[in-house]
Amino acid sequence: MRLEGVLFFPVTPFDPEGGLADRVLADHVTRGVAAGAGGVFAACGTGEFHALSLEEHARVVRTAVEATQGQVPVAAGAGGALPFAMACARNAAEAGADGILLLPPYLVSAPPEGLVRYVRAVAAATDLPVIVYQRGNARFTPRAVVELAEIANVVGFKDGLGDLDLLQRIVLAVDEPGFTFFNGLPTAEMTVPAYRGLGVALYSSAVFCFAPEIALAFHKAVTGGDEPLLRRLLAEFYGPLVELRDLRAGYAVALVKAGVRLRGLDPGGVRPPLVDAAPEHVAELERLITHGLKLVS
Repeated sequence: MRLEGVLFFPVTPFDPEGGLADRVLADHVTRGVAAGAGGVFAACGTGEFHALSLEEHARVVRTAVEATQGQVPVAAGAGGALPFAMACARNAAEAGADGILLLPPYLVSAPPEGLVRYVRAVAAATDLPVIVYQRGNARFTPRAVVELAEIANVVGFKDGLGDLDLLQRIVLAVDEPGFTFFNGLPTAEMTVPAYRGLGVALYSSAVFCFAPEIALAFHKAVTGGDEPLLRRLLAEFYGPLVELRDLRAGYAVALVKAGVRLRGLDPGGVRPPLVDAAPEHVAELERLITHGLKLVS
């Protein structure tokens, strides 16, 4: 599962009755791949993994695989209760996905050795490559990540904590050829320069869902050394976007769906317990998108 460039985490569209909107999802993924995504991560955090049934999860992954048509790798979300996570991993393999992004267990906080056991169990349920996602209730030590890297099909570690000291120690501890690290913070572009300083170049981009032009221009600026454009995008687009996102819990998903709608594709609303973005916040998002597009035009 070779990943490069900007990684695309599509939203999961719902119809007016609250069911999956498969055709809209297919269109969303097709557009993202055509725009230049380096990989598609379906039914993950931005895709409201937490709100999907097992049957819906399978449909989302299958739709993404079919829409991508083998042009870039497709990874599927898995996580939550151990039996559910294992079933998601099997779903992904049956749907033709190229890998798994393993999200944290549901609710409970566990010691590192328990988290390693969890990863081992899910990895054993599939032959697909597995990327482990570190978040608030799933915090790994450097020694634990060394153990993860020794599991045959665990190929990567995605950080969603933002503890750069811990991540630096993890990166230094792991000595496995081909093991890959990812920046998985919400609106990851804000921390891309810092993560690149640790040797972590790959990152997920929520902005790519609704403004691939901006996301790709940012990636070109950061990899090509265009410091003036990089600073302008961080100061005038990504920084204000983070401030807007932080106004309400759940906006890391709700604002992305609003952005997709503003760019001409209706993905429906978010499922409870999330709430849709308020009209005044959608208006501010529209202003930010317009300004961001001017910055990169």
